[in-house]
Amino acid sequence: MTPALRLEGVTKRFGDVVAVDDVTLDLFEGEFLALLGASGCGKSTTLRLFAGLEAATQGHVLLGGRDVSRDSASSRNVALMFQSYALYPHMSVYQNIAMPLRMRGLSVPQRFPGARMVSRPTRTALREIDDKVRRVATMLRLDDLLSRRPGQLSGGQQQRVALARALVREPSAFFLDEPLSNLDTQLKADTRDEIRALHARTGYPFLLVTHDQADALSMADRVAVMIAGRIAQIGAPEEVFQRPQSRAVAEFIGLHKMNILDRGHASRLHQAGATLDLGVRPEDLIIGAEGPIAAKVESLLYKGEETVVLLRDPDGFALRSILRGGQPRPAPGDQVQLSADISALHPFDRHGNRAELPP
Repeated sequence: MTPALRLEGVTKRFGDVVAVDDVTLDLFEGEFLALLGASGCGKSTTLRLFAGLEAATQGHVLLGGRDVSRDSASSRNVALMFQSYALYPHMSVYQNIAMPLRMRGLSVPQRFPGARMVSRPTRTALREIDDKVRRVATMLRLDDLLSRRPGQLSGGQQQRVALARALVREPSAFFLDEPLSNLDTQLKADTRDEIRALHARTGYPFLLVTHDQADALSMADRVAVMIAGRIAQIGAPEEVFQRPQSRAVAEFIGLHKMNILDRGHASRLHQAGATLDLGVRPEDLIIGAEGPIAAKVESLLYKGEETVVLLRDPDGFALRSILRGGQPRPAPGDQVQLSADISALHPFDRHGNRAELPP
């Protein structure tokens, strides 16, 4: 299948700094792809290369199989949405949504007040713009807000206006750069649902750039993990979470950082730990009266739905475990034993690549 957009061996340098390093990445028709990484990893630069806001130092950008590496951003017709909604405060919601259509579809004289009174083509163009604006407004439940200005809207409503303004152009792809980072927890959850539903209704290819793993894992069909300018792993959210292909990905993915036991320490969990590093997520590290690892409880972090238990073994090695709901909690200073099911272990070789546990 030909991707809607493709980066092919793309590198982007800013002076001596390599921001994006030999990246090949496909965005397929109808897919929701998340580009996930820490700040400074090159993910926003990758989006800008896709969109045409930056030119690649080397490599190619393909749109529908056609090389558009030197084409302008406007000719690629991609919709962009950033952290800042960049709504025009003096314009109504209707005018904000209509702005890209007016700029693209009307000449300068046709934009002047009164032009519709003397020009049939202008009246026809304005009717088409009106139809598109109202259709998108209905889709995003903005019908009753069209006469308001951005300052009269909530944060969630402003976000829907920004989405509508991008969507009304009928773009070739929809790019979102950290669109949820300024929202509070509840609004963020609601907006995730909104964007996912919008993708399902429209069928446009969506590319989400985010540092937030919850956004990427809950919204995307595929997740591309970016580390130091390279794609470290790409796959379905479940695959990336459950089978990280490198120690770097394993330590990055997950609400709580994975425990990595180095060779030697790891042999207490499994005999393969004599030659491999073994990772175990905090939620899979079991606290009990029995287990192969002795540890002392240092402190507990209560977070409502879960409690993070910070521990240290006799060699001073720090570990974390997660307790859910009503599980009994130890007290600071308690001596406990730790264990993990073999299926919960993530083995890595000395190069940091995923290995396999021997049978």
